Amino acid sequence: MVRFVIAVIFTIIFNAASAGDFEDGVAAYIRKDYATALAKFRSSAQQGNANAQYNLGVMYEKGQGVAQDYKEAVRWYQLAAQQGSAAAQYNLGQMYRQGHGVEQDAAEAQQWYELAAKQGYIYAQYNLALMNYKRQEYQAALHWFQMAAKQGSAQAQYDLGLLYYLGRGVDMDHKQAMQWFLSAARQGHVKSQYNLGVMYETGSGVKRDYLRAYMWAKIAANSGDKDSITNLKIAERHLSSSQIEEAKKMAQDCIANDLRTCK
Repeated sequence: MVRFVIAVIFTIIFNAASAGDFEDGVAAYIRKDYATALAKFRSSAQQGNANAQYNLGVMYEKGQGVAQDYKEAVRWYQLAAQQGSAAAQYNLGQMYRQGHGVEQDAAEAQQWYELAAKQGYIYAQYNLALMNYKRQEYQAALHWFQMAAKQGSAQAQYDLGLLYYLGRGVDMDHKQAMQWFLSAARQGHVKSQYNLGVMYETGSGVKRDYLRAYMWAKIAANSGDKDSITNLKIAERHLSSSQIEEAKKMAQDCIANDLRTCK
């Protein structure tokens, strides 16, 4: 869903006609008048507006107001990417990775991801991390997971926690893993919540605490994580009835505060 967001922010000052057409295109797109949006974006794009070029690429890729055409999408993405549009660079990477409109080419995809990632584009950073991880190039994966995680990506925070937990690309450090799982868990990342429950239960990277093990397992279970049901039963064996009620209250309070108070 993220890759199809219509660009609204200007990074380059265009002439008045181009900017006016672009703004009219955005307004038409928002009201789902795709035929008008397409015409306005095309007019602006032909005058060199990178945001309009990117948006045309999106519309051709999705088939909005025009027949779906991956090759035409690639053409417009390339024009925007060459002007430095990080969103277009990322989408080009996606097209090369998937073989949409171009021959599938992982190396070409990586080059476009890198250009976008170096501009701070979080989704490109995350995809680069995954590509490196799959090749077992763990230090490079660690770098890009860190970049995305520091920008707030819960999935990157979770994966970074796994690298620290397993010692891949970095010395094994369960305390660091715990901190990244906690950051992701507070954003509602269920597997991070599950992992925190396990770590409190086993005393990995933290003092063993069955109350908090139960709390995190309860939070994850409430989100539909079936594995956490087993963790709840394990924690229950080490808790009295009053402690179980206390742990349930901790989970309720945590959820009521949008997970921000969870520890």
